[in-house]
Amino acid sequence: MKLMIRKDSKGVLTGYVPKKDLEEPIIAMVKPGMWGGLVTLANGWQFDLPDLPLDTPLPITVEARRLALTDGAGD
Repeated sequence: MKLMIRKDSKGVLTGYVPKKDLEEPIIAMVKPGMWGGLVTLANGWQFDLPDLPLDTPLPITVEARRLALTDGAGD
């Protein structure tokens, strides 16, 4: 699934899913550098990001794998 990641002027990272027209702050990252790990959006969606260099410029659109929800929450 396509995921655009950007950082606003306050340094807040957000993820935008064009297919769902959804934009949410990134509230958790498994890896401090974000790339190659899981990120969680404020709505609970989790994405497995590709392994990219730490200095990858933002904004960027990547192909990320969305993990299935286990708590029954819907799209």
